[in-house]
Amino acid sequence: MEEEVLFSTNHNGVATITLNRPKAINSLNYEMLVPIRKKLTAWEQDDTICIVILKGAGPKGFCAGGDIKTLYQAKNNQESYEQAITFFKEEYLTDQLVASFSKPILAILDGIVMGGGVGLSYGASHRVVTERSKWAMPEMNISFFPDVGAAYFLNKAPGYIGRYLALTATIITATDILYANGADAAVSSDQLDSLETQIMQTNWYQEEDKMARLDHLLKTCETVSLQEGELASKQAKIDQHFSYETVEEIINSLESDGSEFASRTKELLLTKSPISLKVTLNQIIKGQNKTLEECLETDLILAKNFLKTEDFYEGVRSVVIDKDKNPQYHYQQLSDVSSTVVQSFFTID
Repeated sequence: MEEEVLFSTNHNGVATITLNRPKAINSLNYEMLVPIRKKLTAWEQDDTICIVILKGAGPKGFCAGGDIKTLYQAKNNQESYEQAITFFKEEYLTDQLVASFSKPILAILDGIVMGGGVGLSYGASHRVVTERSKWAMPEMNISFFPDVGAAYFLNKAPGYIGRYLALTATIITATDILYANGADAAVSSDQLDSLETQIMQTNWYQEEDKMARLDHLLKTCETVSLQEGELASKQAKIDQHFSYETVEEIINSLESDGSEFASRTKELLLTKSPISLKVTLNQIIKGQNKTLEECLETDLILAKNFLKTEDFYEGVRSVVIDKDKNPQYHYQQLSDVSSTVVQSFFTID
């Protein structure tokens, strides 16, 4: 059986991590995260390693997120529940390590980058997108919440765009990923091999300022002609409607606006799980002035509680298992979800 993560190093100080589950768009599981964190921990202390490249195998994308089917097994099974929590702990520790890593990490975000893939790569020192990149936090679609530190990094987007992306689970492309601070540079997908070759051939031991050298290499690559983004032009509307601190107020604000954007956004929000909408908005608000580490600590509490709720498993069933897109949620209306219920998700018995 082929390894699910590939590691390599070269004589110039370059180390490479390749997520290697291309048929699953490199979805993360526990068996991948453990060696990634172990290897990064060793490489940080290894003077022969100067820079790390993080990428995904196959043509579809960098990483589609966590392996949801595995998490679904936690339904009514205590052992699987404990395994799911262990997965989240390992995932969040790995995300934190990437973000605090003292050496350059280049994350190549070609193709699909969603959920856990965003979390794994967000903290990298250099993040490159291409014209093929599709970036999202899609957890709302399965009655979960945007975890992996999303309350930290979505608040780094301009205005209230982070709330919009969290609650709508909107998929964005390169121009908007850059605008939302989800990446640092854009490179044409057909230039990626050339970029990697230049990095591999650079003698990083002789480079005094390795971050600056990597910056320079990215700038010398041909920047792709990107399609026009949408977030900048929608910024004023997003800020107008998503500045409110309850989901009901956001919905009411959208209803009072006759624009096509407002109408579409309201309808999109109403397709999401009410419990997810309310907990997620609360999560993003609470994370505004927190560190990544603090947000990840909150994420672990939220994950433990979501994995105890019927609506999470119903969301996964409707999207991933049966694929009927017809969830029958316990909390069917926003009015069914009290503030007491919402706050209960932020505490552990």
